[in-house]
Amino acid sequence: MSLAAYCIICCRRIGASTPPPQSTTYWRDINTFSTIDVEDHECAVWLLLRKSQSGDRTARLQAVQEMSETHHYQYRIIAQACDLRTLIGLARSKESDLRFFLPPPPLPSLNEDTCIEEELRQLLASLPQTELDECIQYFTSLALSESSQSLAAQKGGLWCFGGNGLPYAESFGEVPSATVEMFCLEALVKHSEIPTHCDEIEANGGLQLLQRLYQLHKDCPKIQRNIMRIIGNMALNEHLHSTIVHSGWVSILAEAMKSPRIMEASHAARTLANLDRETMREKYQDGVYVLHPQYRTSQPIKADVLFIHGLMGAAFKTWRQQDNEQLLTEKILEDDARYTTCWPKTWLARDCPALRIISVEYDTSLSDWRTRCPMERKSIAFRSDELLRKLRAAGVGDRPVIWVSHSMGGLLVKKMLLEASKKPEMSTVINNTRGIIFYSVPHHGSHLAEYSVNIRYLLFPSLEVKELSKDSPALKTLQDDFLEFAKDKNFQVLNFVETLPTYIGSMIKLHVVPVESADLGIGDLIPVDVDHLNICKPKKKDAFLYQRTLQFICETLAKDLED
Repeated sequence: MSLAAYCIICCRRIGASTPPPQSTTYWRDINTFSTIDVEDHECAVWLLLRKSQSGDRTARLQAVQEMSETHHYQYRIIAQACDLRTLIGLARSKESDLRFFLPPPPLPSLNEDTCIEEELRQLLASLPQTELDECIQYFTSLALSESSQSLAAQKGGLWCFGGNGLPYAESFGEVPSATVEMFCLEALVKHSEIPTHCDEIEANGGLQLLQRLYQLHKDCPKIQRNIMRIIGNMALNEHLHSTIVHSGWVSILAEAMKSPRIMEASHAARTLANLDRETMREKYQDGVYVLHPQYRTSQPIKADVLFIHGLMGAAFKTWRQQDNEQLLTEKILEDDARYTTCWPKTWLARDCPALRIISVEYDTSLSDWRTRCPMERKSIAFRSDELLRKLRAAGVGDRPVIWVSHSMGGLLVKKMLLEASKKPEMSTVINNTRGIIFYSVPHHGSHLAEYSVNIRYLLFPSLEVKELSKDSPALKTLQDDFLEFAKDKNFQVLNFVETLPTYIGSMIKLHVVPVESADLGIGDLIPVDVDHLNICKPKKKDAFLYQRTLQFICETLAKDLED
């Protein structure tokens, strides 16, 4: 039965007048109701749809929840008839069936004389190239240069990636193409941080092009991750929400949300949260990911726990369970209690469901040889200001907060709190900070920089590594200022420290943070028989490392979680 015919039958049964049938009928076109036969189960879905467009926000939220929890045989009717706000709400409802979401509309055909790589290059070239910071200029120039070389090489029979003429082999074609696409996507990620550039990306067909690329690279998480970052950044601009939804991205995001891969689900959750202005005030900028709750929830959220990684870390991999040879050789599901790729999302979220758990990601490097942007020499002070601004936009400071940090991440936390104390608009961040956990944080410096003159890998240590030097005046000032500040504010502190050396590469064996450097001067200092990388990776859920962390969080937030 067609949607229009079903509309007419339902409206007649509930005593409403109906407009003449149209080829496409939406619920918003049916706005006249008289008597309602509540026993007619076939009309229940239409009543829910009407309720979802109520002027009462509470009624709208209840309607979306009822839709997601009730299994209708009219999934497709709801998909065609619900409005943008309801569709996003369904995508952010854990129990929603994917049949609620229509497939994305057909993508425009590629021109016969072009390829997706060329279209990606044209999109990038169409964006404003003036008044950009050095890193955006770098990524854009690199992407346009490499894509030009690859296209010329394909036409000429050679592959000139990186300026080297390599014999072109048909079987190797996908590898260079994916690499060039990565350059373009990295540049687009940077551009999408600028609102006016998001408008240009949308106007030039970027939403459809990125969708095509996303579907082509289902087996390439790195490409999909960067595409998700771009869409997530575009979703920060509310005037683009309608276009993002109508281009079909919500159905893709709803499916990604149900992925067992934490990284994929978290990127989708960030984008959908930015689209959901019905229940969300916060906005999640690039690099800020909510690990829990990722769906809409009736559970009151009473406090925030923030995870800040260190050098060469990441928002997800830093906080995985410690690797185990036996576990790595077995096929283990993500929700299996024996192993997790992100213990804050699985273990901590289950033990403390009233917490909002956020993990932050930022680029770091050990050596300037390996930095992603040669011009990006960001100091701890610069990074702390950048992260503090992003976290405040995410609502950090509105609730009680515990900070959890590893290595250099702890120095960033200290700097962020000191800077926040100087800004009246950031006062809530200070007033609501309850405690801090430091996993092997080099409060008094690290041996990393000292090894740079003898180790080829660290011959040109990055600015981050230089700032960890034991004789760094900035590090000493940060330690002295924060210690006095933390005592004055009576922050609760827990310090862990490694006791085993760490292998960096295949040649370097180094005790990164010695016990004396991990001693902040307040709070317990607990040595653990692991290396620097594993100090924040518990072996299992009942291991001391996790249980002591959980105990600290629960005790520090006890009063807040009871209220």
